[in-house]
Amino acid sequence: MEHVAELFENAKIGKVLVNERLENHTTWKVGGPADILIIPDGQEQIMSAVRLLHEHGIPWTHLGRGSNMLVSDKGIRGVVIKPRGGLDYVRFDGNTVHAGAAYSFIKLSVMSGKQGLTGLEFAGGIPGTVGGAVYMNAGAHGSDVSRIFKSAEIVLENGELVTYGPEDMQFSYRHSVLHERKGLVLSATFELVPGDRQEIAATLASYKERRLRTQPLQLACAGSVFRNPPGDYAARLIEEAGLKGFRVGAAEVSELHANFIVNTGQATAEDVLTLMAHIQGVIVDRYGISLVPEVLVVGER
Repeated sequence: MEHVAELFENAKIGKVLVNERLENHTTWKVGGPADILIIPDGQEQIMSAVRLLHEHGIPWTHLGRGSNMLVSDKGIRGVVIKPRGGLDYVRFDGNTVHAGAAYSFIKLSVMSGKQGLTGLEFAGGIPGTVGGAVYMNAGAHGSDVSRIFKSAEIVLENGELVTYGPEDMQFSYRHSVLHERKGLVLSATFELVPGDRQEIAATLASYKERRLRTQPLQLACAGSVFRNPPGDYAARLIEEAGLKGFRVGAAEVSELHANFIVNTGQATAEDVLTLMAHIQGVIVDRYGISLVPEVLVVGER
């Protein structure tokens, strides 16, 4: 892949890293190397990168903060794109919020509250970036991205720049059209409504207190591992099955929150995958319910 690295270096498309271990770029702190990791700075560099990849037929994957993602121990073949600085912005225009894909989703909820805008409080405990939140239709506390989403700028796999509205995104539970139609979110626009700053701040504070009390945020993790089945909660099922504290290698079902798997030290992706499969097996045997992963599993197996 040296010729690929040289291709991007010559095109002056941000930082280019060869055989970069992705454990350094994921919140689970697991994951093998990417053949090439490129860190473009801003929309133009990202679009140039995608067009080059398309032109040369090179496979690529995108990576935000690396939450909600499990990278295999063998890593990712081809190129991984990790946007940075140029997409880390927010702009307010009345009740409308424009944010770059690299902007923190938690920070966006806080900043919106300070503007006296309500609707993003649910994001106060969701790690990751705006781009990742749109991709996953991230949600919590009975709300999700689809309820406030207005539009997003997306660069498609062929390098075409498009603007998608709510219908184009085909949102459903923790899902968007981008799971099937490859593209990278560059920015998103959300429509909020005026609210009381003090009430918004109080809601955010209560969500934060609950998160700190019930989630193992002091350990490497990736948020909720499984989607909630209809009418129930994955955490409740896993806890009731007696799986809190169950371990495979250094991967453990959190004692605080049963739908979190924590890396207690030197966990491998295989540890996590084996533990996930064990949980799924126990739950289907005991309750007849198939738990669907919420985390994205990527890379060579």
